[in-house]
Amino acid sequence: MPARHARARLPEIAAVLLLAAGCAGPDTPAPGSPDAETSQPAGGGPSARAATPPNIVVILADDLGYGDIGAYGAKRIRTPNIDRLAAAGLRFTQGYASANVCSPSRAGLMTGRYAIRSGLAFKVVDAGSTHGLPEAEETLGELVKREGYRTLYVGKWHLGNFPEHLPLKHGFDEFFGAPASNDMPNFALYDGDVLVEQPVDQSTLTRRYTDRAMRFIAENSDAPFMLFLAHTFPHIPLYASGEFLGKSGAGLYGDTVEELDWS
Repeated sequence: MPARHARARLPEIAAVLLLAAGCAGPDTPAPGSPDAETSQPAGGGPSARAATPPNIVVILADDLGYGDIGAYGAKRIRTPNIDRLAAAGLRFTQGYASANVCSPSRAGLMTGRYAIRSGLAFKVVDAGSTHGLPEAEETLGELVKREGYRTLYVGKWHLGNFPEHLPLKHGFDEFFGAPASNDMPNFALYDGDVLVEQPVDQSTLTRRYTDRAMRFIAENSDAPFMLFLAHTFPHIPLYASGEFLGKSGAGLYGDTVEELDWS
């Protein structure tokens, strides 16, 4: 079984872990509180900028229950690496997704706008959909790319099935993942705009996403980068690799979450 301890710390990485209702770490200090005042940058307040741009890693889990990680009280499922991020960072416990289903919530996260403004407010993009995230929408990928960042999107996209809707048209230099949800008949794995696999061996997805993400980090150690790692699981149907299958003691769901934590 792969080691469950954290991977070696990589320099200059700012990790953002998006899990159900929030991120990880101590609660955000209230404005005006002593904690908030002492947390300001020493060099001149909120507008002070780091001399070296930080690398950015966004990790998005699909359908992960709020209470299914140790940082939020889980007892049966072991998530030591996620819990370590929680202890070292901030938990936005009053944060909410912009919608309660896949495509609208992803549109809100990617653009910082209500999903209705991009035409994705009311339902998921299904296998027969011809609509998706409009190319004119400005995304997180485009914002950081203008600042000189290299960008990679790995994993589930679910913001459109056609080339004009996919990550390569929305600020990402590279894409390795699936345009659709894993419960849809058009579920397929792409590398850029090249079809890699269909049908997909879903038991390998978490490991393959992780391997591609780590390769990108290694290849861009000398320049600022943003990695957006959007895991397919624990959205149903559930799959886990042989190393984790049946090992959690919490069923297949627990197996997938523990493999996610390993990633």
